[in-house]
Amino acid sequence: MSHKASFMILMLILAPVFGEEPPALGTERTTQAQISNGSLSLVEIRRAGLKVFATPFNHADGFGDGPFDTNETDNRSAEGGGRPTLQGNGTFLRVNGLDAQTCLECHYIASNATVPATFGVGGFGGISASPLPQPTLVNVGDWLNGIADGVAEIDGRLINPPFLFGAGGVELVAKEMTRELQRLRLQALASPGTAVQLASKGIEFGFIVADPLGNLDTRSVAGIDPDLVVKPFGRKGEFATLRAFAARAMMFHHGMQPVEIVGEGFDADGDGINNEIWVGELSALAIFLATMDRPIEEKPDFRQGLEIFGEIGCAGCHKPIMATESRFLDFSYPEVPEDPDANVYYSIDLKSKPAGFRTAPGGGILVPMFSDLKRHDMGPALAESFALATPQQNREFITPRLWGVADSAPYLHDGRALTLTEAIQWHGGDAQDARDAFIGLPPAARDSLLSFLRTLRTPRNSNADVTGGRPR
Repeated sequence: MSHKASFMILMLILAPVFGEEPPALGTERTTQAQISNGSLSLVEIRRAGLKVFATPFNHADGFGDGPFDTNETDNRSAEGGGRPTLQGNGTFLRVNGLDAQTCLECHYIASNATVPATFGVGGFGGISASPLPQPTLVNVGDWLNGIADGVAEIDGRLINPPFLFGAGGVELVAKEMTRELQRLRLQALASPGTAVQLASKGIEFGFIVADPLGNLDTRSVAGIDPDLVVKPFGRKGEFATLRAFAARAMMFHHGMQPVEIVGEGFDADGDGINNEIWVGELSALAIFLATMDRPIEEKPDFRQGLEIFGEIGCAGCHKPIMATESRFLDFSYPEVPEDPDANVYYSIDLKSKPAGFRTAPGGGILVPMFSDLKRHDMGPALAESFALATPQQNREFITPRLWGVADSAPYLHDGRALTLTEAIQWHGGDAQDARDAFIGLPPAARDSLLSFLRTLRTPRNSNADVTGGRPR
């Protein structure tokens, strides 16, 4: 009998045992009605979100993809299940998902500027926590026999986990930008043949032209998808909201299937468990993520470094601050990315704690994230070798937010830069001129710029209202 056949028989024998322990999430689950009808306070919702964020899921919760079907030839995915596991252990895969029991495993460091590191719920992850999605090749070369070129080949990605602090402000900025771009889309449709410039909050995204039949020419759109939805989450700008990001992460990393994606009462991944993540639980998770404390500016005396930052062109992409029109972030279900005002069930004031954003002159909030939320070509040195539609897409990344950068080394999408100077030196493509200008600065000016960046810190006591944390 083969090893695989023996394992499948063992899995069938052990199947009842896997179900004897109760689900880690327990029996008291959060419903959408509890959130939308106001029966839960914000702190109670945040506690429910923390529960989803930090609970180590087990098989009784629906962790994993279920038994591997040797007769299945397609649809092996986070959505459909059926992914292989390491040595057929039925639980973990590590490469291409099934790589953690909790979100917390990759988002747990608040600062790497302290020794030892300061831990904090919602932080970033060390390089050992980096997910590795969708490779079909990992080849380090035959270096033991002297046959290698120093390049370990991979056709997937290595994702350096970012922190989640201040995410509600980022989502609000993106939604307001999307609202403006959709208005410009309608303007173009109402004026066939007229080029309409796409811009929001001072960020330009090219232009569009409509024909008399209502078709849009989006070939001149830059840094954003043709749907004109600003997607600030994911380093390629893939997700418009925290909810959308979290839903996919639940499936990819944990094999936990959200009801809103796979359907009520449907066991999409064949693991014997349905309704693995309820709609209300994903709502609580999204609200928890959006209300995390914002990053801070530690010292007021950074004007010279900030001026140099702008003079050499860094602020062209890393826009220091954006102001919103509103201070309220709305949450929708179901979400309609092109219409942030659809199906709103809850709203939070981002000026209030724990998010604690400062008030903008017009009554909104100030979001000093140092990003334009736009994709840019970063040159061949940073290009991935991932199977995207075009080679150009492997060179493009959404501008990373610099707030909190003093605490969040290592840097760049795969963590290759261990210092701020190294991160800047890796810049190319659209950022080549700014990179060259930085290298050409006199040492004193370069030090002033770096000193300014080191004032951009992560929050001191994140999520204390639900974790009982203490300031560091």
